[in-house]
Amino acid sequence: MDNQPNTAMPTPCRHKIRLIATLAILLCHISPAQGKTKMPVIADSLTHKPLTNVYIFNDKGKFIGASRANGHIDGFSEHVRSITIRCMGFKEKAVAYPYPDTIFMSENITELPEVVFESRQEKMLHILAYVREYSTLATYTDTITLFREKMVDFMLPNENNTRYKGWRYPRVINSRSYYQFTNASGLDSVSDRCNQHFTWSDWIAIPPASKIPPALNGIDNGTDTVAGKYTPAEIWVKNGDKISLDVNVMADTSGRRWTPDISMFFNNPNVDFEQFRLRVNYSDVVDNYISPADLTSYAFNIESRGRGRGMFRFNRRDEPFFVTTYAEIYILDKEYITIKEAKKWDNRKFNSKELEIYEPMEAPDLQPSILALINRVNNINSEKIRLAQKPDHRLAGRNVSKQNFGIGHRALSLLKQLTGITYYKSHKNFNRRWDEFKDDRKQKNKRRNHTEP
Repeated sequence: MDNQPNTAMPTPCRHKIRLIATLAILLCHISPAQGKTKMPVIADSLTHKPLTNVYIFNDKGKFIGASRANGHIDGFSEHVRSITIRCMGFKEKAVAYPYPDTIFMSENITELPEVVFESRQEKMLHILAYVREYSTLATYTDTITLFREKMVDFMLPNENNTRYKGWRYPRVINSRSYYQFTNASGLDSVSDRCNQHFTWSDWIAIPPASKIPPALNGIDNGTDTVAGKYTPAEIWVKNGDKISLDVNVMADTSGRRWTPDISMFFNNPNVDFEQFRLRVNYSDVVDNYISPADLTSYAFNIESRGRGRGMFRFNRRDEPFFVTTYAEIYILDKEYITIKEAKKWDNRKFNSKELEIYEPMEAPDLQPSILALINRVNNINSEKIRLAQKPDHRLAGRNVSKQNFGIGHRALSLLKQLTGITYYKSHKNFNRRWDEFKDDRKQKNKRRNHTEP
């Protein structure tokens, strides 16, 4: 017998090859989408163009992601059976599983009173806004969830050479806060207060004035994209006198010009931003500039590791913590005032008991999970728990009214009348409007008498 080399494969190796081949055959017959939820595209129902920075919430009211520049949203777990979609300037939409290939969003028209100059002395722009925010502070074991509503105002100079600078940060006039604390075992409790100030919402100021991209000048409808280093940094959409702007602040350092008051955190070694997106809506834009006077609403989403300082023993030493903030800011009213009036507003101390929170008509209804949290907080017997501490009524109860101002009743005017801050101006304006009304009536009577036989 010839002495041929033994080329037979050892039995364990043959078994491994057969196993690999079997697995390969099985994988070929498994649908790639199995175990994953189909990723829909979010688009404008009118233009059918993709929408970026559309924010997605699950059925528990938790923020779970945002759409990319091409309108696609990240894949969900198969356990997410329904989602709520929000995009500033569009109506909120709830979608249930199975999700369609494309989800169309309808425009939500915002009507604000016209902003006009009454005299050259009015060098300050006063803005009143409603803020709705969802924030989370989490470690590997504990989580704090916050839902908060606020009435805030801004005071912006209309000229760069104005010595009085007002304030660009949102100044809180009134607020309601609802916290939920959850540990690693799933046990939770609720409260209207928390020692940890972790939200990012107080750091996002009114976006500055800016030129519109040249590609949009002189046209009624169009889109322009400003490229970042790896992804689009800015996406501009013009529709008549309305302009929307989506900014990916992380795409390029140029995006930081839209949030100058938070730029210092980018150089902080204790903060690592994982997501930072901003969406801004403008209306009645008549030239090649956008400015705070044209602003109707804006929203932002920030996800970070760290917050810039220790969280008051919330986390163990050297244990990382993560902060997420999604906020919507709806402009309620704007008007130009004098520097003298602005300083009166600056020195005004608001009594939250006499002020309501006005929710704009275009703000969507709160989700059932948020309403359940509010109900739990409102059912706390604060007086019994805080026998030795005076309750902070600014943070308890949802004393919120839908904005319903009639013709000639502006939010800022009502607030001025309530606080008694500018009786003289309101009296002067009443006399001026009365004189205008009389003049108008005289002109109409002349025309009518002239045409009558």
